Amino acid sequence: MNYSKLLTFLLFTFSILGFSQQSATSADVIKQALEQKRQLAENSLVKNVPFQNIGPTIMSGRVVDIDVNPDLPSEFYVGYASGGVWYTNNNGTTFSPILDASDTQNVGDIAVHWPTRTIYVGTGENNASRSSYAGIGILKSTNNGQTWANVGLMDAHHFAPLLIHPDNPDVVTVGVTGHLYSKNNERGIYKTTDGGKTWKQTLYVDDMSGIIDLQQNPNNYNIMFATSWTKDRKAWHFLGNGSNSAIYKSTDAGETWTKVSTEKSGFPNGDGVGRIGMAVFNDNVVYAVHDNQYRRLKKSSTSDNNKGLDKGDFKSMSTSDFLALDDKKLTTFLRSNRFQEKYSAKAVKAMVRSGKVKPADLAKYLENPNAVSFDTPVIGAEVYKSTDGGQTWGKTHEGFLDGIYSSYGYYFGHIHVSPADENDIYIYGVPIVKSKDGGKTFTSISAENVHADHHSLWINPKNPNHLVNGNDGGVNISYDDGENWIKNNSPSVGQFYAINVDNEKPYNVYGGLQDNGVWVGANNTRENKGWHQRGQYPWKSIMGGDGMQIQIDSRNSNMVYTGFQFGSYFRLNLETGERRYIQPQHTLGESPYRFNWQTPILLSPHNQDILYFGGNKLMRSMNQGDDWEAISDDLTNGGKKGNVAYGTLTTISESPFQFGLIYTGSDDGVVSITKNSGDTWLNISASLPKDLWVSRVIASQHKKERVYVTLNGYRWDDFKVYAYMSDNYGQTWEDISGNIPASPVNVIREDSENENILYLGTDNGAYVSFDSGNSWEVFSEGLPNVAVHDIVMQPDAKDLLIGTHGRSIYKTNIANLQVMNSDMMVNSITLFGINSVRHSSRWGSSRSQYTEANEPETTIVMFSNSNAKKTIKILSKDGDELNSMMVDAEKGYNYLSYNLELSEQGRKILMKVDKELKIAKASNGKYYLPKGKYFVDVNGVSTELIIK
Repeated sequence: MNYSKLLTFLLFTFSILGFSQQSATSADVIKQALEQKRQLAENSLVKNVPFQNIGPTIMSGRVVDIDVNPDLPSEFYVGYASGGVWYTNNNGTTFSPILDASDTQNVGDIAVHWPTRTIYVGTGENNASRSSYAGIGILKSTNNGQTWANVGLMDAHHFAPLLIHPDNPDVVTVGVTGHLYSKNNERGIYKTTDGGKTWKQTLYVDDMSGIIDLQQNPNNYNIMFATSWTKDRKAWHFLGNGSNSAIYKSTDAGETWTKVSTEKSGFPNGDGVGRIGMAVFNDNVVYAVHDNQYRRLKKSSTSDNNKGLDKGDFKSMSTSDFLALDDKKLTTFLRSNRFQEKYSAKAVKAMVRSGKVKPADLAKYLENPNAVSFDTPVIGAEVYKSTDGGQTWGKTHEGFLDGIYSSYGYYFGHIHVSPADENDIYIYGVPIVKSKDGGKTFTSISAENVHADHHSLWINPKNPNHLVNGNDGGVNISYDDGENWIKNNSPSVGQFYAINVDNEKPYNVYGGLQDNGVWVGANNTRENKGWHQRGQYPWKSIMGGDGMQIQIDSRNSNMVYTGFQFGSYFRLNLETGERRYIQPQHTLGESPYRFNWQTPILLSPHNQDILYFGGNKLMRSMNQGDDWEAISDDLTNGGKKGNVAYGTLTTISESPFQFGLIYTGSDDGVVSITKNSGDTWLNISASLPKDLWVSRVIASQHKKERVYVTLNGYRWDDFKVYAYMSDNYGQTWEDISGNIPASPVNVIREDSENENILYLGTDNGAYVSFDSGNSWEVFSEGLPNVAVHDIVMQPDAKDLLIGTHGRSIYKTNIANLQVMNSDMMVNSITLFGINSVRHSSRWGSSRSQYTEANEPETTIVMFSNSNAKKTIKILSKDGDELNSMMVDAEKGYNYLSYNLELSEQGRKILMKVDKELKIAKASNGKYYLPKGKYFVDVNGVSTELIIK
């Protein structure tokens, strides 16, 4: 009996019956999935298909940790949240990725024992953001990342700092943050004394409170401080505080712990305690930065008639008081809050007078979950200091530290103290600020070339003016205590949410990134340092904020629709620089539309003036976003009360076969269809698993009745693969997850030419199916185990582009994949066409004696139906052998580099046939093929090679 198929059948049956399956995936399942993927990669038919990283790099991605060699600070490691670990030994001039050989690129913390060069990586960042991916435990390397060993704690998911004993790299104490979206017991403090072979839990708070920070006395490993953090993150709500958020101290190297933030200590206690970060100067002096979630005291009301209106004024305002408002004051409020032009003071008063709307509706008009989070009047960031080793605490400053966290305190929470001066401290959130008086006053050390949102800082113990900073935009270095900064952004670690392409020649690639806006660049742009000399980076920023989806008018690629989080979209004219804000607005008196963090938009394939926009309803514009109408009622389950937008559309697809045949998917598991442009809608998700995020719905471009759906359980810590196909408009669904190892699915695409070929991206890689999803092959050549958020094809170029959330954008040509058929599995060899090569007299020579010779290259692509040795022959047009080589072909696609070299015997043959032909030896001692027509032969199968 095939138990795997039986299990799949039972799970699908349960989903049909309506059983919800949102339970966290176990560590055992993850372990099996990693092994399964390794086996898939080893045997994949496409394991040799080469992917090229095309950048961009300059905007970088989120840094979570930096570890610098204190004796040689030009050598350090940088951990990126979902982009791996990178190493430099030239002060950040260049970096090399060292985590690519591992099963993940997700990083929470790195720790290096410099004397022995032992590296530990806690995988899974401890920032609780929307894309803080779970890790796979702790990885260890003793050879600078050539190989990695998993040394346990696989169910931890997210890690706080690791502390290595300075005299023994086998002794490690680590903070475990735990699951992001679900309860679990593998949280707290763990310690190993045998290099990770075994771990002992030395502190456990509860199943919702993990360790968010762990610091030691820099001169005494026995003295440690840890902070617990009670949080509850759901897709619709994030509570980042609780009574079990606290500070703990150990005096025996993490063996035992004592809570020191007691009620008598002077440090805040109770439900309002949020994230806490620690800095230890010595045995006595300790600092803490606290995201205080207690509410600020309300200011006394004023009757000042000159005071402007705010939305809170309308919540309890009577009709008579509203009608008595000064029209100019009301107009100022309406315009400053971007009410639609039709809502003038006169018009709104008429609506209130008639009873169509109430004064409170003006406040309601402006409310959305994102605005609610900013409007929450919490105390926010504050700094505390202890001078008695944590027994008592006092706040270092008067008043509020406004603007540090900007309501996102859960995203930050670190403090640093200079090793040279206990009064020199640094805190950061959106800006980075320093204090020279022990936290009484602060000044900014942000700069124009330093990104906001800071997450890591290293202070040189031998030169405290030397700082290395990690933020959402990469790495910056300062040698004058933050007065000036160097930007070190050569790694390709962009965190893309979405990508797209146009039809220009060469075509351009567009992408929206986490906290780094929207960028565009030519697909064949050379990603190197040459732009430093030219003065212009080849990619261009066209939008700020968190970059989101992009649609390009196929008639005019200068007309682009894109924007940032929560549906703030614009129509851009890239030629003129014009931009128009196009977010649909609800009607006054109507509940505000709900927009997802990554709001979906779609230009109709039938008419590029028609734009679709997904809120909780589907909106349509017939005139490029100037005017909108809702063509549906709520297409979600109605949302949930919380501080995160939920009950929103996440994906839209219109069939290329019929205008108005539209599918939508929501973040709460609803898939809907209309066949008549929104006149009627049908929920087609009843038999699918419940409550999961619909990451894609795709109307087939090959068959009108066909549709694909992928669901994503990331926000339940459910990492199962959910992928489905229907050939009857979603009336029934077929599971096409096949043999894909457990990992949440973000995207599925049909091939543009071959209806049997599908591409799929998960939080841990990209796959292709040649049989409509019955089985899947994993891509791996040049493509690490990284989150894939988007996949697009450029059909004319036959390129496949993969947008990753951590390693920027990858590209490969799929022309040879698109012709896959059953004969290729039968034939010993299938040889594909070779691009013609332009001859150069400079082949084999160099510009000077100091540079390497210019070596030509072409790629021979073949499909072998087995692992076998193959003989490749280069033949003249008359069939004479001019060169040959033996290769070990692997089952599947093979990409073989040939340098167009001609053997000595081959040279004689060509010159004998054509006595006028002169073939001279190049300066590197080789002969190369002259212009002409040749054949590449592999075991009797041949294809043309033209050199022109």
